[in-house]
Amino acid sequence: MSASAGDREPGTPLDDGKEDISGPTCSGENSKRDSATCSGNDEIKSRAVVKYSAAPPPTSYALLQEKTDLKLPPANWLREHPQLGSAGTTILGSSSKSKPFSSFGMAYDFIDCIGDDVDVVSDSENIKKLLKIPYSKSHVSMAVHRVGRTLLLDELDIQELFMRSSQTGDWTWLKEFYQRLIDQKWQRKKKSKEHWYQKAILSKFLYYSINGDGAAEPVPENHHEREEENGAEEFSSSWPTAFTNRCSDPEESDAPKQESVSLDSKFALGQVASVPKEQNLPTLFNEGENSQGLRNDFVRNIMWTFEDIHMLVGSNMPIFGGGRYPAVSLRLRDNNKPINILTGIDYWLDNLMCNVPELVMCFHVNGIVQKYEMIKTEDIPHLENSTFSTRVVKDIAQNILSFLKSNCTKEGHTYWLFKASGSDIVKLYDLTTLCEEAEEEKCQNPFTLPVAVLLYKVASNLMLKARQNRKHYGTIRTLLLNCVKLLDQERHPQIIASAHYMLSELFQLDEPPEENGRESLRAGGSEDSYSDEDRVEDEDEEEEEELMEDSDENSSYSNSSSSQDDRKAVAVIRSVGELSVPEKYKSTHQIRPSCTFPVSQDKEERCRHVLCYVLKGSGLKAVDGSVKKESDLPAADPNTPIPLKYEDRSAIGACTAEKGIALLFERAGPLQADQKHPTRSGMIPGSWQHHMKLQLFLKASKAYYVLSDAATNLLKYGRALRYIKLSLQCYDAYCSVSGTLHPQVLHFHSQCLSLCGDIQLMLAQNANNRAAYLEEYNYQTKEDQEILHSLHRESSCQAFNMATDLAMDPEYQLFVSSKCYEASFELLDSEALNDHGSDQLAQVLKRLGNIRNEMGVFYMNQAAAMQTEKEVKKSVSIAEQELWKKSFSFFEKGMRDFEAIEDNTNTALLLCNTGRLMRICAQAHCAMSADQSRGEFSPEEALYYNKAIDYYLRAMKSLVSRESHPAVWDSVNWELSTTYFTLATLLQDYAPLSRKAQEQIEREVTEAMMKSLKYCDLQTESARQPLYQYRAATIHHRLASMYHSCFRNQVGDEHLRKQHRSLAELHYSKAVCLFLSLKDAPCELLRTLLERVAFAEFTMAGQSSSAAKLKSLISALEIMTETRHAFQLIHKELQEQIAVAESADVASGPTSGLNLQEVMKLIAVFEPSFSFLLLQLIKLMATMKRKPSNKDEELLKTLKNVYSKLLRAEKNAPLLSRVGFYTELLQQLIPQTGSDSTDIHS
Repeated sequence: MSASAGDREPGTPLDDGKEDISGPTCSGENSKRDSATCSGNDEIKSRAVVKYSAAPPPTSYALLQEKTDLKLPPANWLREHPQLGSAGTTILGSSSKSKPFSSFGMAYDFIDCIGDDVDVVSDSENIKKLLKIPYSKSHVSMAVHRVGRTLLLDELDIQELFMRSSQTGDWTWLKEFYQRLIDQKWQRKKKSKEHWYQKAILSKFLYYSINGDGAAEPVPENHHEREEENGAEEFSSSWPTAFTNRCSDPEESDAPKQESVSLDSKFALGQVASVPKEQNLPTLFNEGENSQGLRNDFVRNIMWTFEDIHMLVGSNMPIFGGGRYPAVSLRLRDNNKPINILTGIDYWLDNLMCNVPELVMCFHVNGIVQKYEMIKTEDIPHLENSTFSTRVVKDIAQNILSFLKSNCTKEGHTYWLFKASGSDIVKLYDLTTLCEEAEEEKCQNPFTLPVAVLLYKVASNLMLKARQNRKHYGTIRTLLLNCVKLLDQERHPQIIASAHYMLSELFQLDEPPEENGRESLRAGGSEDSYSDEDRVEDEDEEEEEELMEDSDENSSYSNSSSSQDDRKAVAVIRSVGELSVPEKYKSTHQIRPSCTFPVSQDKEERCRHVLCYVLKGSGLKAVDGSVKKESDLPAADPNTPIPLKYEDRSAIGACTAEKGIALLFERAGPLQADQKHPTRSGMIPGSWQHHMKLQLFLKASKAYYVLSDAATNLLKYGRALRYIKLSLQCYDAYCSVSGTLHPQVLHFHSQCLSLCGDIQLMLAQNANNRAAYLEEYNYQTKEDQEILHSLHRESSCQAFNMATDLAMDPEYQLFVSSKCYEASFELLDSEALNDHGSDQLAQVLKRLGNIRNEMGVFYMNQAAAMQTEKEVKKSVSIAEQELWKKSFSFFEKGMRDFEAIEDNTNTALLLCNTGRLMRICAQAHCAMSADQSRGEFSPEEALYYNKAIDYYLRAMKSLVSRESHPAVWDSVNWELSTTYFTLATLLQDYAPLSRKAQEQIEREVTEAMMKSLKYCDLQTESARQPLYQYRAATIHHRLASMYHSCFRNQVGDEHLRKQHRSLAELHYSKAVCLFLSLKDAPCELLRTLLERVAFAEFTMAGQSSSAAKLKSLISALEIMTETRHAFQLIHKELQEQIAVAESADVASGPTSGLNLQEVMKLIAVFEPSFSFLLLQLIKLMATMKRKPSNKDEELLKTLKNVYSKLLRAEKNAPLLSRVGFYTELLQQLIPQTGSDSTDIHS
C-alpha cells in the first residue's frame, strides 16, 4: 500500500468544533505497504494501518456527465475488476453482506495479532452496526468469540440460520428458544424490489466510475435480467457457503445432506495446515484444502486504532484517486432523500477505517445523475440533517467493548449479541451453554470447529515465541485445552491428536526447570499418572465466580431479572442510551485468571505430564481410533497389563542370545527401506495418522528415556530398566512405522542404548538388591499399559528384549551392557551420524572401555577365586586359561577404546589391571613339590611377573607424571613396587638353585629389591605412607640378612667379605630406623636388632685381640639395649589386650595385631643372646691386664647385677611380667653403655 505523506499528533481544535484530520493522507492500494493517519482533536484519535490490500493503486474516478442514466448498465458491468474487489462480480456493490466466518479468515491470516495485540477482529460492516446501536431501531445479531483479550465479531443471520435449520435439522434448539423467548411469530422476511433497485444502480454507478470514458453502452436485456437474478439469488443466502460444497459437477450437487458433517472438518483442516514448519510441530493437514467459509475475502485488512481500541478490520469499500487528495470514496445519493445520521456515521467510519480524507457524493434523481459534491471526512459529522457527536461514538465504542469483554469470558464459547428490531434492550447469550443444556451435539454449533481451529493456530503461533520465552506456556496450555474441549474425538481426531502433541511439547524434557516462582503440582517421585481434568474444571469455576462478581458490580447489565428471557441471558443492556454515557461500562474481567503453567522441579513429574498428553483425550487413542482396521489384529484389553517378564539367561542357549544380539544391531541400523505399504494397523504411509503416530511414538520414547535417566540417578535400577525398555519399545514401533530415520532420531537412539548399557552395568554391580529391582521392574501404571497396547498395534516390540530383560546372572548383564554400548557406538560411527555424534562418540567409547574393563576384572576375579578354591595345587587347568584369555581380551579392547579418545588415565588403569592379571597367572604357575610344599621359583612365574612389570611401567609412561592424576599414579606406583618386592622375595625364599648360581640369584634379588625400594614413596603424605615405610624397612632387613648370610658363608675373598659386612651394617641400621618410626612393628624391630647383635657376635668371633673383642661386645650390648623400644611397644600392646579382654586369659581373642607366638620365639632367642653378651663382657673385663678405671668398675658392677637378676628370673612368669622385667634390665644398662646416642628420638 502506498503510505501517507506523514503522521502527526492530532491537530488543535477549530473554532467551529470540527475535527481536524491531519496532513495529507491516502488510503493507498499498493499491496503490503502500511499507511497511517491520525485524525481528530483532543476528543478523537484515529490511526489506520493497511496490513494487506488486494486492490491495485487507486486510479482517478470517471466524473459522469450530468443526465447520465444509471439505470442503463455499462458494458463492463458485473465483470470482475480489482478496483472493486469481490464486490465487482455482484450487484450489491460495496455493501455486500458479511460472511458468517469472516473474522476467522482474518484471524488466520494475521495470527500474530490474535490474543494480545488486538481487541476486536471483524468486518467493518459489523463495527459500524455496533456503533450505530443507540441511533438505529434495526435488529443486531452477532456471534462473539474470545481468544485471549481479542474478541471476534461475526454477523449471525438468524433468518438464514433458521432456513438452514429447516433443511438440515441443525440448530432446532436455538430456533425453538428464539421463538419462545424473543419472536414467537418468526417468519422469513423478503427484501423489497426497491432494495434491489437501489443496489443495482449503485453497482452500475461504480462500474461507470471505473470506466475510462464513462460511456453507457447498453447490454442485452435478457443478460441484464439474468445477471441481476443470479446476483440476488447468490447473496440472498450467504450462510451456507461455509457448509456446502459448491461443485461445478452437477452430479455432485445432489450429494446427500449428511456430507455437510465431513465438510466441517474439510474447511478447518486447510487452516490448521498453516502452522509454521520451523517450529517442529506436526504439520499434519492437507495443504491443498481450503475452506470457502474461512477465507479472508476482503479487499483490504486494516489495523485500526480508534482511541485506545485496537481493531483488525476487513473492508471492501472501493477507493479511487482524484481531487486534492490521492484517495477518495464514492457515494451515490438520491437527491430527494436527505442524508440521515445513520448514513453520516456510516460514511465517517468507512473513511476513518480506510484512511480516506475525502468523500465524493454523486446525487441522482430516479437514476439520472444531477451533480457531484466533495466533502472532507472531518466535516461529515456536521452535515445538515446528519449531525452527530464523534465523542459520543467514541463512548459507544468503549462501552460496547467493555461490556463484551466483561461478559464474554470463556474461550471457546460462542456468545450471541442480540437486539430485536425496534427494541432498546441488548442481550448477550452464551450459545455454548444453551447448546449443552439442550443436549445437542458439539457439531450442532457451526462455530465450534472454526473456534477450535483458531485456538489451535494461536497456540501454534505462540509456540514459536515460547522457544525464547516460557511466559507463553500457560497461555498455550489454556488455548489447547479449550480447543480439545470443543471437539469431538471421532469427528476431529487429527486436531485433537495434534493439540495433545503440542501440550506434550510444552514440557521440555531436555532443559532444566526454571526456579523463579514456579509451583510444583505434586510432590514428585511417585509413578501415578497426572490428569488436567480437575485443573480445567477449577479454571471454569473461577471464571464463573469472576463473572458473577463482575455482573454484581454493574447493575446496569446484571442478569437478575424476573423474565425467563433475562435469566437465559449472560448479561443485558437495559437501554441503548446507556452506551452513550462515558465509561458506563468498565471491563474488570481478568484475562485467563488460571493460566499458570504447571512447571515441576521433578523430572519424573514432567515426563508423566508428557505421557499423559501423548495418550490422554487421545493423542494415540485418537490416531488409533481413526485408522481403519484393515488387519485382523486381536483386540487388546487396555486394562490387562502386558508382563515385562525377566528370564534367567544362564539357562538360555547361545543361539538365542545371538539371535537377540542380531535383532539389536539390525534395529540400531541407520537406514531402512522406504515405507510403501500400509503399516501393521492399516495406516497409509504419508497420512496424517502416520505422521502423528511417528511424533507421538518418538515423544513417548523421549519421555521414558528421561524417566529412566532420573530413576538411574535415584539408584532405582529396576525402575530404570523398565522405563528404558518402554522407551526402546516406543522406538521399535517408531521404526516399524517410519520409512527412513532422521539423524537426530538415530542420535537419540544411541543415547537410549547407552543408558540401557549403564543400567545393566549397575544391575550387575548391585546384585544384592535383586528382589527389590525385580519388584520395580514388574510394576506398571495404567498409562504404560495403554501406550504398550498402542505400540503393539504397529510392532511386536521384540527387537530390544535381549537388551532390556532383567537377568539374574551378573555375567550376562555385563555381556548385555557391552552389546548395548557396541550397538550405540556402531550407530554413532555410521555414515548417517558422521557430523552429529562426535561428542557422544567419545562418551560411548569411554563407556565401552569401562564395560570391557569391568568384564576383564570379572573374569580375572573368577580365575583368582578358582585358584583359591583348589584343594591341591595342580597344573593350570583349561578353565583357568580360558578365563585368563577372556580377561586379557577385554582388557586389550578396553585399552584400544581409551587410546582412541586419548584417555591416558583410564588407559593406565587398564594396563594396571592387566598387570594384576599377569600376577595371578604367575601365582597359578608356582611349582609344587611331591609333599605339596612350595618348590623353587619357576621360570613361568618369572615370565609372568616380568610381564606384569612391563604393563605397570607402560601405565606409568601413559600417565607421564603424578600431576596428571595423583590417585592413579600412586596406585600404579604401589603395584609396581609390590610386584618387584614379590619377585625378589620369591627369588630369595625359593631360590632356583637348580638352574642358577647363588651369586646370580643374589644379584637378581638385590636388583629387584632396589627397584622396589625405588618406587617406595616415603616422602608423600598419604594413606599408603606407613605401608611404604614398612615395605622399605622390610627390604632393608631382607638385604641385610642376605649380606649377613653372604658374609658368614664367604670364604677367601676378603675384599668381598668387607663389602658384604659394610652393606649388612648399612641395611641393618636403615631397617632399624624405619621400624622405629613405624611404632606398630615391634616384632620386626626386635628381630632385626637380634640379627644385628648376632652379626656383631659373629664379627667378634673372628677377632683375636682382647681390646677388639671388648669393643665389639660393647657395641653389641649397645644394639641389644635398643631392644627396649621393641619391648616397650610389646608391653603396651599386651596391657591393652588385657584391659579389653573379657577373660583373664591373655591369649584368648587378642584385639591387636601382635603375634604372641612370634613374641615368644623372639624372647627365646633374646634371653640366651643377652645372657651370653653379659657373661662374655664380665669375663673379658675381669681378666683385663690393665688396671680398670672407676668407670670400668661401675660398668662391671652393673653388668654383674643385671646378669645376676637375669639368672634368677622366673622362667614361668607371665609374658607381660617378663617383658616388663627385660625392659627394666635394659634400662639399667643405658647410662653405662651410652646407647642413648643411638636412639632415633634423642
